[in-house]
Parts: sequence; C-alpha cells; structure tokens
Amino acid sequence: MSTQAVRLFRKLDGLFAVYKPQGVHWKLVRDTIESNLLKELNSCPPPPRLAVQFQLLSSGENSSSTDLTLSPSMVPSLADHPQVTGPQFRKVHVGIGHRLDAFSSGVLVLGLGKTNGLLERLCKSHVTRDYTLEGEFGKATDNFCHTGRVVERTTYDHVTQDKLERVLAMIQGANQKALIMYSQVDLQTQEAYELALKGLLYPHGKSPPVLTGLRCIHFKPPHFTLEVQCVNETQKYLRKLIHEVGLELRTTAVCSGVRRARDGPFKVENALTRQQWTTDNITQAIAQFRSTTRKIRKSGIYRQTAAISNTSIQEHKIKGHDDAQNFSGGTMVDRVSPETRDEERT
Repeated sequence: MSTQAVRLFRKLDGLFAVYKPQGVHWKLVRDTIESNLLKELNSCPPPPRLAVQFQLLSSGENSSSTDLTLSPSMVPSLADHPQVTGPQFRKVHVGIGHRLDAFSSGVLVLGLGKTNGLLERLCKSHVTRDYTLEGEFGKATDNFCHTGRVVERTTYDHVTQDKLERVLAMIQGANQKALIMYSQVDLQTQEAYELALKGLLYPHGKSPPVLTGLRCIHFKPPHFTLEVQCVNETQKYLRKLIHEVGLELRTTAVCSGVRRARDGPFKVENALTRQQWTTDNITQAIAQFRSTTRKIRKSGIYRQTAAISNTSIQEHKIKGHDDAQNFSGGTMVDRVSPETRDEERT
C-alpha cells in the first residue's frame, strides 16, 4: 500500500505558475521550490515495518527446570529508519519555462514530473505574453536599465502623451506588418481572413520579437508605463524598446521595471507568491491547470497545417517579405532584431 508521501509525490506532475520577485534569479526560485518540496515529502516517512522477535522468559519458581520459555513479540524494524537509509526522496526536478532575468518580475511557469517536456513546447508555441514596462525620460544608460551607467542626459519637456501615443502607434503598425510577413499565410485566402479575424496569426518558425499590442496606460513625466503584448521577446528587447521610444521622441529614456502579467494561459492572478510555495498549494495549482496542460499537449495543429498549406505559395511570401522590409525600414523590428534572436540567459 502506498504511503502518504508516495501518494503526494504522484500528484506533483503538471504545470503551474509562480510569481518571481524583482532582484531574484530564476535559479534561486527553482532551488527554493525544490527544497520546500523535498522537505515536506521527507517530513512524513513511511511507518516502520514490524519484525517478529522471540524473548527468553525467566522460569520463576521452577528455577531447577531446564525448559526454555520463548515469547514472540512484534517490534519495529530499524532497517527502514530514515537515520539508517537516509531520506526517501532525494531529488525533485523542477523545470523552467520562458525565463525571467533578475531585473524582471512576474509570472514564471514551472513544471514537475512528466510535464517538463511540455515547457519547451510552450516556449516554442508562440504564445502571447503580456508585460508592463515602466520607463523614465531624461537619461540613457549603457544597458537601457535605470541601474546602469548613465551615458547621456536630455530634456523631456517637449514630450506629451499625444506624441507618445503617435510613436507607439507607428511602432505597432510596423510590427503588425512584420507579423503578417512571418506568419507565412496567403493573404488572399479565406483561411487568412478567418485567422486574422480571430487574432490567431502567429509567426511561423523562428522570427525576431514581434509586438502584437502596445499602449500607454500611465503618463506623468518623467515617468510613464506601457502595456505590451509580444511574441518571441526577451527582457533585453523590452528594455531596449523603452530606449527606442525615447529616441523617436527626440529624447532619451531608460527602463525602470519589467513585469510579466501573463504567459500564454498562465496569468498573474493564478501565480503562487513566495509564501505559497508549499506542497499543498502547488498540487492545487497543478490540478487547476490540468485541462490547460492537456491543451498544450495537443498544441501545434495550426502551425503544422499552415506549413503544409503554404508550400505552394512561395512567390507570394517572397513578395510579402520585400514589401514588409520596405515598409518597416527604420522601425523597431529591423533595428533590434539582430540583437534579440538568442534567448537571454542572465
């Protein structure tokens, strides 16, 4: 019969999300969760097995008798004691999805058990991720972050919210054109119309970061906040986006905060905070996303279909590639894509 620890261990198989604080490396988050799980699993050891032991009883008044009296009894066997065998569970592998660097905070998707292989599929499935970016006008640094070395200071009195929104609209328009190009869908077909109507156009294969949504939600100079929806991004790309916005407004800007609010189906309201990184909360979160995990297993149908249906329209794709390059020639897509193709590993 399975012990309580074994039954609990079997429940640790699935995907869940945690909230990574700013200033904490993702490796520390993973190691902390692994330590918490191992500590709780090993805190309830299995009951010891019982062994039969015969005890020799004294003969009492009949001391001259040569008969031996043996009495059987059940005593616990110390061979299975944790101090003899060591802890029952020594390793719990926690997988990491799309990483967050130490400067960033927000939703971090993790996996346990057999679902660790789904994390790579989730990262490559071109799911949309939502971010909240905080920026500050008036200075530029060597790493686009407010903690970096200041290399330039500028004025920003001429910047208004209307000018900022026009710049954001220009950047988003260029990225929408790039999204159509990288989706490799024939724009003359009914399929392309239905996919665009449902918002299901995604890059096919490898592509540079693409913004699918960009708007200003707070403006109080020198501080401002942007809400971004993107695909294939890195945190370095998002910090450089703030820098590029400042240049388009003929000033400078640095990023003071990057917060991921959603990673595909995993939202910030479902993420476990530091106080909730316990076995009970993690098993509940895994059960909550059980149906989501099954959907991720079946994902990829559209991308395979699109790849097959577009093998006969190479001429159209080449023409769309040239048109998109002419349209976005000086925009955010072309200027930052060579530096953001590799995933940031800091």
